[in-house]
Amino acid sequence: MPLTPANQAQLIRSSQKDEYYRSVLRNSTNEACQTVAGSKHWLDWRREIELLSDLAYYGLTTLLGYQTLGEEYVGIVQVDPTKRQIPSRGRRCLFVLCHSFIPYVLEKVLVCLENELEGGQEMHGSVGSRRQVASGWWSLERWLRRGVQLAVGLLTEQQRRECQPAVFVIQQSVALLHRLHVALFYISSSFYDMSKRAAGISYLRVMGPNGDDSTIRRSYRLLGTISFLQLLITVCLQLNNFRQRQRAREEWKLYRNLSPQHTASSSPTAPRCILCLEARRHSTCTPCGHLFCWECITEWCNTK
Repeated sequence: MPLTPANQAQLIRSSQKDEYYRSVLRNSTNEACQTVAGSKHWLDWRREIELLSDLAYYGLTTLLGYQTLGEEYVGIVQVDPTKRQIPSRGRRCLFVLCHSFIPYVLEKVLVCLENELEGGQEMHGSVGSRRQVASGWWSLERWLRRGVQLAVGLLTEQQRRECQPAVFVIQQSVALLHRLHVALFYISSSFYDMSKRAAGISYLRVMGPNGDDSTIRRSYRLLGTISFLQLLITVCLQLNNFRQRQRAREEWKLYRNLSPQHTASSSPTAPRCILCLEARRHSTCTPCGHLFCWECITEWCNTK
C-alpha cells in the first residue's frame, strides 16, 4: 500500500489531539505541584511547569522516535524532506526546541524588555524584587531579566523611546506570522506548525487514500485564501492603529509642554477634569461630548 502525504484535516486533528493530551498533562502536573509546594510557589513557577510538561510529552514520544498520541490517532508518521525515512534525532530535537522552548524564551524576553523600557524604575521596586527573590538564583527568568536590564541600561533615553514601538511591532508581528503560516498551510497542506517547517518534518499517512481527498484539499485551499485576505485586512487595520498611536503620543508630548497659565483659570469655579479633579488644562472633547484635560484623556486611552 503506497504512502501518500497527509492532508490538512488529518494534520489538524492530530494537532488538536496532541494539544488535548498536553493540556491533561499540564493540569495534572500543576495540581501536583500546587499540592506539594503550595499556591504561592506554584504561581511563581506555573509557566516553567507547563514548559517541563510539554518537554516531557514530546521527549517521551517524538525524541524517542515514537508517534505522538495525536499522530497515532489519525495514522500518520513523521518523515524528513526525502520522504523516505523518519527524521533524524537532530531534526526531532530542533522541532521540540522550536515548538516548546523558544516560544517560552521569546515571550519572557519581550515581556521583560517591554517592562524595562516603559517602567524601568517601577520594575526595580518592591514587586520586581519580590519576584526575583521568589525565583531564586537558578531561575531562567531571573537571568533573562538581568540580561535585558544590562542591555537596556546601555541605551540612551532617546534610544529607549525609539525601541518602545519596536517591541510592540515585534509582539504583533509574531501573532500575524502565525496567522500567515496557517493560511499558507490551508493552501499548500505542508506544515501546520512553524516548528515542523523549521525542522523540515512533514507527514505521510499509512492508510489508503480516500476518495474525497481532493475535495478536502480544495476546501482547505479556499479557506486558506479567505484567511489570507482576512490577514491582509488585519495588517492594514493594525498599521493604521499604530500610526494613530504614534500621532497621539507626539501630540501628547506637544500639548504637555505647553504653558498651563493660558488655559487654567484662577477662578474657584473653573471647570474641572473628572479624571484628575483639577482645573482642565488644554480642554479636549471626546466623541461622546465629555471634556477632559488633553494629557489625562490621552494617557487614559494609551492605558485602556
